Amino acid sequence: MFLTFLRHGSVAALVAGAAVEALAFCFGWIEPSFGLILLGALLFYLSEYGMHRFAFHAPPLSWPWMRELQHRLHYDHHVEPSRLDLLFLPIWFLAPNLAVATGLVALVFGAQASASALFGMMLAILHYEWVHYVAHIPYQPRTRLGRWIKQYHLRHHFISEKHWFGVSNPTLDGVFGTFRGPDASERSTTTRNLYS
Repeated sequence: MFLTFLRHGSVAALVAGAAVEALAFCFGWIEPSFGLILLGALLFYLSEYGMHRFAFHAPPLSWPWMRELQHRLHYDHHVEPSRLDLLFLPIWFLAPNLAVATGLVALVFGAQASASALFGMMLAILHYEWVHYVAHIPYQPRTRLGRWIKQYHLRHHFISEKHWFGVSNPTLDGVFGTFRGPDASERSTTTRNLYS
């Protein structure tokens, strides 16, 4: 199970990138800032919620090539939630987003600080990918929290796509009013086909 997770291209790239940064921290080539590592993780969790809710669930765009991107990034995942090739964020999507986010952090906090923020973002993305992977494979997590978060995400796919946007961190669902209890939401008829 874990090796299947690691074999995915974007996950392998994230693990490699985080390992390189961890080594750079250990050897003193880059000074880590735990506050900026935390900031990087928080920035990812905010973007996870925002992208999922407002971009990945946006109505189809006018341009055919953009609609293809929408299908690959999320629509098709709702059609076939157990297909692993549709489960992970592709590297062609992750790399430019990480570059832009790291660049913005560098503009605000300086280039040295951006390495710590990037490390936090990569760790948070790995957390997201793992939670998302476990939610969609036939595996029952051993902890109560793990089972709860799996069911939390699966409600988004099988009860209503209008709620439960926080895949790895449901906190922002509570903040933005998209949190629902397991029985509190009406069943949607469009969870599998977001836009027909």
